[in-house]
Amino acid sequence: MDWITQAALGACIGELMLGKYLGKRALAWGALFGILPNLDVVLSLLLNTSHELAFRSGPTHSLLFITLATIGLTHGLKNRWKSQQISKPLIFSFAFTTMASHLLVECLTVEGASILWPFHHGRVAFNLIDHADYLFYLPLPVTALWLACTRRQIPKKNRSKKSTHTPTRHRPHLWGLGLTCGYTLLALAMKFTASSGFDADLKRRGTIYQRQTEAPTRHNIFLWRAVVDRGDEFWVGYRTVFESHNSPIRWTVYPRGQAALTGLEKTNEIETITRITNGWWLARPYAQGAWLADLRHAESRIWGAKKGMVDSRIAHSWLFNPTLESMRLRKIDESTRGDTKTLNRTAARIIGRHEAWEANPRLAGIPGSLPEFLAVEP
Repeated sequence: MDWITQAALGACIGELMLGKYLGKRALAWGALFGILPNLDVVLSLLLNTSHELAFRSGPTHSLLFITLATIGLTHGLKNRWKSQQISKPLIFSFAFTTMASHLLVECLTVEGASILWPFHHGRVAFNLIDHADYLFYLPLPVTALWLACTRRQIPKKNRSKKSTHTPTRHRPHLWGLGLTCGYTLLALAMKFTASSGFDADLKRRGTIYQRQTEAPTRHNIFLWRAVVDRGDEFWVGYRTVFESHNSPIRWTVYPRGQAALTGLEKTNEIETITRITNGWWLARPYAQGAWLADLRHAESRIWGAKKGMVDSRIAHSWLFNPTLESMRLRKIDESTRGDTKTLNRTAARIIGRHEAWEANPRLAGIPGSLPEFLAVEP
């Protein structure tokens, strides 16, 4: 949904800002500028896995890039739209706003965007919206499609011979953008509620930890997942926004596996993963090197592989083979799309049925290794 949503958001902004000058062409121009920062996706096809990880949501998702791109494109668009008499300040505002909205949406996710590049290579991520939360993503494409299919009325002219914009076409924006913004604010409130619940449980246990992060699970903002960094291990737990702060959380303990990277810490690939995951990584030995995973992303949970067990497969993981001359880092494709069983269990956990979600945990998905039994802090 990323490309569709970014294009739809840009189209809606284009209609609002330039609709009365360009008509429906404003939708197309807005969509184009809305996906312009995604140039990194095209360019990354020419890179190996390590450089692709560093480049994705990197330089082209920075404030510096969109500012320079806006300045460079404003003059050309001024000449192109000369007959429409669109001022340079308006063109500048349109181009910057559409691309900045792209960055904002990226920052709402777990991966975030390097908006301060090159001054700071860390990524800004608010962890509010899951990539598969269609309640957030669908209103914008529906709004853009409605505007594209609706016939534009000829604007009337007043005595000063100035065209007045048809107010009817503003209504879809109020619904589409309003629903999206409202859902984002609701997600922020849900995050605050979930975070305070996680904090209360850790405080009650007297747990010592370095940092903590929370993000919503797939397709919703009511069941949240927290990852707690305790140095040599991570705790992963789930809670819903409807539970009391006194409700205990069942934490699954993931040893970090630092020993698996002994002698590999200074390689470019490992340093890249450490940076783009912001230190939220797991490592395990692999026959030819090491297996690494990004623990910020929710794992796919598979019940029934062994009676009484639930297997966790980390969504973003890689194999690093230092013996190869090229392509030493390879991404492992793990599908995290929720099937009907997973969605049913998610819904059951949201309404408080812990037994539908919890089981004895194992870490699975490491090539050449049996599932690893994980400890639990009940």
